[in-house]
Amino acid sequence: MTSFLNNICITASQEQPVLSKAQKTFNNLIGKIEKKRAELQAWEVAMPHYQKRYTDELLPLVETSLDLQAEFLIRLDQISGQKGLSKIEIRKITHFVCDLACSLLKDRDDEQFKAIYNKHSGGDYDSEEADEIEGAKSMMEQMFGIDMNGIDLKASPDEMAKQLHEKMEALRAKYDAEHQSRTERKAKQKKSAKQIAKEQAQQAEEQKISQSIREVYRKLASALHPDRETDPSERERKTALIQRVNQAYDKKNLLELLELQLEIEHIDLASMKNISQERLTGYNKILKEQLRELEEEIFHVENDFKMRCRISPFEQLNPATLSNSINRNIADIRKTIKEIEKDMSAIQDIKTTKSWLKKMGQKSDKRDFDEIDFFDDMSFFDDRF
Repeated sequence: MTSFLNNICITASQEQPVLSKAQKTFNNLIGKIEKKRAELQAWEVAMPHYQKRYTDELLPLVETSLDLQAEFLIRLDQISGQKGLSKIEIRKITHFVCDLACSLLKDRDDEQFKAIYNKHSGGDYDSEEADEIEGAKSMMEQMFGIDMNGIDLKASPDEMAKQLHEKMEALRAKYDAEHQSRTERKAKQKKSAKQIAKEQAQQAEEQKISQSIREVYRKLASALHPDRETDPSERERKTALIQRVNQAYDKKNLLELLELQLEIEHIDLASMKNISQERLTGYNKILKEQLRELEEEIFHVENDFKMRCRISPFEQLNPATLSNSINRNIADIRKTIKEIEKDMSAIQDIKTTKSWLKKMGQKSDKRDFDEIDFFDDMSFFDDRF
């Protein structure tokens, strides 16, 4: 149906060389809606391909990486207790072990990892994590504007998205109920003449807008009434069209109704140019609402997708870049696996471990060790995985 949008736009002519403000607004809204429709369709096409590669290719690589990191963590812990290491080297391993254990525990709730962390940090991972979760809840409450009590921040992305959705729906239901209650209370209160006049004007405007959609619907319903057709194939075609008309009318989708009029050649460009300014103003209000709904739908589609695929909500993505994004992530994790394997081979005994620690220290550009986060130099500790 998108192909009909350009035909709906109002064009200048010799009789009317300059479009009115309402006509320009109408065209602008049509153009924006066309772009948003294309964007939504692009998301719907690109997401399944990304999700399939995410499940089939990326996740198995991530699991391999996590297995290697776990093996690496245990090996470092074992080496730290052997003789031959200096205090500085032991301190380096301790920092390394704590950071790696924390990284792994974000993906795997493993008691062995916790024990290793507690042993080297001198703290308690569960207590520290509880404090972090409370901080994260506070931040998310500010971000989403909802009470995060009952939301399991350790749950899977799908489960967390479901919990957030349920919270948002409950909040919306509460807001709607409160709004309805306020409306009913206001209705019982004595209104000023100004309030009455304003409400009457709003009702009149809403009635005009509703009438605009109803008139388009009635014309279509009359033109497409299948019972008037004697030809079976034409009756079937009109039955399918009237179903689309009814669906568009139920959703108050003016643009789709106009497109259907063009599709059955029930209106032409001349008809579009002759729409009254009053009617066009009503059309523009309906189209603005349709544009807002499209923008909201795209927002939710994109954010649900990011949640399912463990992509940061702040990462800038669009359908055209999804393929490059998954290719880059797969290449990064493969590189990470090779780096971990290389490091694993470098800590076979005390001698090779001391050499590895020295090499890691050289990468720090001679900064004080306490200020170094070794994971800056090792991509496999990226929180995305």
